[in-house]
Amino acid sequence: MMRNLILLLFAVVFAAVGACSPPPPPAAAPPPEVLVVEPVQRDVPVEMELVGQAAGSQDVEIRARVEGFLDTVAFTEGTLVKKGQLLYQIDPKDLEAALANAKANLATWRSRLEKTENDVKRFTPLVKQQAVSQMELDNAVSARDAASAQVDAAQAAVDKAQIDLGYATITAPVDGLVGTTKVKAGNLVGRGESTLLTTISVINPIFFRAGLAEAEYLRVVRRAQEQGTTGIGKRIPIQLILADGTVHPEPGRLDTAERNIDPTTGTLALQFTFPNPQLVLRPGQYGRARFDIDVRKGALLVPQRAVQELQNLYSLAVVGSDNKVTFRNVKVGPRVDSLWVIEEGLKPGEKVVVEGLQRVREGAVVAPKAAPPQAASPASPTASEVK
Repeated sequence: MMRNLILLLFAVVFAAVGACSPPPPPAAAPPPEVLVVEPVQRDVPVEMELVGQAAGSQDVEIRARVEGFLDTVAFTEGTLVKKGQLLYQIDPKDLEAALANAKANLATWRSRLEKTENDVKRFTPLVKQQAVSQMELDNAVSARDAASAQVDAAQAAVDKAQIDLGYATITAPVDGLVGTTKVKAGNLVGRGESTLLTTISVINPIFFRAGLAEAEYLRVVRRAQEQGTTGIGKRIPIQLILADGTVHPEPGRLDTAERNIDPTTGTLALQFTFPNPQLVLRPGQYGRARFDIDVRKGALLVPQRAVQELQNLYSLAVVGSDNKVTFRNVKVGPRVDSLWVIEEGLKPGEKVVVEGLQRVREGAVVAPKAAPPQAASPASPTASEVK
């Protein structure tokens, strides 16, 4: 009996000791899994985009060149017109009367000229016969010369009256897009000034004007000097990006550059020309002229989602050979579709974290896994921004 009591006491003591012992340590958590890519290395064209505005390649102001009341406005505002198409008709009655008066005056002086010429022919032989005096012949010659001059003046007046009458019918001088009319039928136009009636713009081809910032101009020039080229006479294809983000189907060219930097804006004015056969572009439209200015040889590119930005500082999470994460500040270049050029701070072959950044910290050990190929492959080699 005593033996059983002792055994029971030992069992209770061992149970109590077992209950007070610490639990076994939990198993270590596996390192977080992250998706990584190696930077893509290739030549990348560096593009520049300039914001500007379209303008007609020829803007012709249509003005009233003679005075009169406007009879007809013969076009639809905002439509295309053809060269020679009737635009306005000014009441021609006063101009026709002025022409008839000028013709009558011309006929009068022609008659006087004929009379004075006959007098000279008649007096010339009579002077030799001393039937008339030399003075009478001289007077006849003077009258003939004066009448001849008056005939010339009258003829000029007739020509001017005919020209003025022609100005009463106003036609389109070029093919183009006509604007709104500034005057309506019944208005008096041309009194004391050449009244502006409307404007016609030639829009095929069409101009696109933009300003190049002085700093960008210096960068382009210095880069050209480093490459041993001036760029003068070199035709660079220009793309025009429209307000809705679409690209104008016709490439353009650089026509002219202003001789001086505008002191008020600090920009150099450039003018591009774009074919516009579909007549989609109109004067005043805004857009962006895009063109290549350089090529970065062997540039390193990583997905944009791998780049972290904080107060204009850019960084990447790089996984080393020991699977430890290092956050590294980098210098970024232009964006290329879904990729970003890394100019400094990254080497070829290094692994960059593209997914799982929120789960890692400096020096953490991770389980890197290659990202799907589509996460690293670019869509196109066109740079959309210049840094």
